[in-house]
Amino acid sequence: MQMNTPPRSTIRLTRRGRVALIATGAVVAGTAVAVPLLSLEDEGDTRPTSLVIPEGWRSGQIYEAVDKALALPPGTTKKSIPKAGLKLPNDAEGNPEGYLFPATYPLKGKATPASLLSFMVGTANQKFNGAPVAAGAQRNAMNVYQAVTIASIVQAEAASKADMGKVARVIFNRLERGMPLQMDSTINYALNRTTLRTTTSDTRVDSPYNSYQRMGLPPTPIDNPGEDAMRAAINPPPGDWLYFVTVKPGDTRFAATYEEHQRNVAEFNAAQKSGSSQPAK
Repeated sequence: MQMNTPPRSTIRLTRRGRVALIATGAVVAGTAVAVPLLSLEDEGDTRPTSLVIPEGWRSGQIYEAVDKALALPPGTTKKSIPKAGLKLPNDAEGNPEGYLFPATYPLKGKATPASLLSFMVGTANQKFNGAPVAAGAQRNAMNVYQAVTIASIVQAEAASKADMGKVARVIFNRLERGMPLQMDSTINYALNRTTLRTTTSDTRVDSPYNSYQRMGLPPTPIDNPGEDAMRAAINPPPGDWLYFVTVKPGDTRFAATYEEHQRNVAEFNAAQKSGSSQPAK
């Protein structure tokens, strides 16, 4: 089938919206931002009172944070999942990725991994299963789980809240045209890493999360998105964009044609060479 997309050896979409020519080598993505995990009663009290889950964290990061907050051996929270009785959608097949809702959770005396994960999943269900999300998903010919999956990609790719809707529209436009998503955030997930130096070899990884080689959405969400990303996923603005590139922080360009996109990429590469462009955070 003829696809309206350049050869994969020529161009790629990258995490945080930055796109670069593979011919130039590899591109480095922004590093993860360190955030406070625990809130304390006061400076003299070392007992955590709450656990902060940032938007865009993966399940593995959350399991580690719960272990740390509850002073449990590493791996305890992950091992608790099969018996936690999490109320996940059938499509999740027991995998809570995407449904560990980012928020601040209180740590009470009897908090356990199962109780905390159940609280997170319950919050996600409350946010995602309401009429607005369900109606928005149906309006876009998808179910809620697929909407959460798109929201997770938006959360990983958008350089700012203002870009989220346009990133979602790029995803929809590519799906509707039978184009591979070619999102480096999915490659990052497949390789279980939080920083990117995507090479041609990386794009050949044998994984259902390889959106260079596999058509359609990945099988599960790739992180745990927040409400802004979810709103973007169910109600993206109209537009014919197929590409995007963050030329420099605060300047993301969306393009409908490959020719326009090439011009934007040229500016990105020029900015990289001059040192005026820094990786998005």
